[in-house]
Amino acid sequence: QVRLVESGGGLVQPGGSLRLSCASSDDILSFNVMGWYRQAPGNGPEPVASITGGSITNYTESVKGRFTISRDNAKNTAFLQMNSLKPEDTAAYYCYGQISGQHYWGLGTQVTVSS
Repeated sequence: QVRLVESGGGLVQPGGSLRLSCASSDDILSFNVMGWYRQAPGNGPEPVASITGGSITNYTESVKGRFTISRDNAKNTAFLQMNSLKPEDTAAYYCYGQISGQHYWGLGTQVTVSS
């Protein structure tokens, strides 16, 4: 069973930065896609960013230019660098990996942007 573990969340002031990590128990080269979703209280899950095995990236409009997704295959880890954070970025962030149409999920890490 593939396990994904997120880390790096926390409390940050508006305009600040955080770097989320998603460590996989398996070789991430097996993942067709890795990515991040987020869910704020009272809202449904929202896709944030994704990256393919060929490093093609995709971002939701609200984070373009502020967030960067990357993957380090040697470390079996994906990252989400979040800059210029806004209060509306406050949410639980979940990492996923997709293998042949099946999704594996981490348990999430909380990001709170507040002064």
